Amino acid sequence: MIARIEGKLVKLDTDSALVQVGAVAYEVMLPSYCVSALAGSIGSDVTFCTMEYYEGSLGGGNLIPRIIGFLSDTERDFFEKFTSVKGIGIRKGLRCLSMPIANIASAIEAGDEKLLIAMDGIGKRTAQQIIAELKGKLGSFAIGVEQAAARSAFKPFQAEALEILIAWGERRNEAIELVELACKKHPDIKSAEELVPLVYRLKQGIEV
Repeated sequence: MIARIEGKLVKLDTDSALVQVGAVAYEVMLPSYCVSALAGSIGSDVTFCTMEYYEGSLGGGNLIPRIIGFLSDTERDFFEKFTSVKGIGIRKGLRCLSMPIANIASAIEAGDEKLLIAMDGIGKRTAQQIIAELKGKLGSFAIGVEQAAARSAFKPFQAEALEILIAWGERRNEAIELVELACKKHPDIKSAEELVPLVYRLKQGIEV
């Protein structure tokens, strides 16, 4: 099983990406929120945490191998739980995840049908089914809601740096904390180009 792909993003469509790794280019299917997060990243190095599945039917004998990519292991774990709900297949799951998973997990934990119905392809009955099957099981995925709110308060260069760090394989929650710490220590920084290297120096203990 391919669990991680690191390479250059050479193409980004509405539901997939093409990642060049050496002489090989991998087509990676993506949930909607990932596509939005990677907008403007063509030519950049990216890291996807991946899972594989086979599309088609055993009876037809034409199973097609697919790779699905996420920006973190946590997001992949959430997707596996989300698509375990009756009626939520892989394709539907990818299409409807148009907002950060922390928000979706928080809505499920709170029994918020309205937010779930706002996602593409989710009707009232499906929203109720999701809540019935997953409520009480997603608390760890909902923790990031407060941090996501903090992210929304980021200045544009901070948000840009955060997206770069996530695209490069950093966990969202850790990246938010590092961006906040770097800006607190160096309030004079005003660009993502300055901020990202500083974050890595902090992470490696070079900058304290």
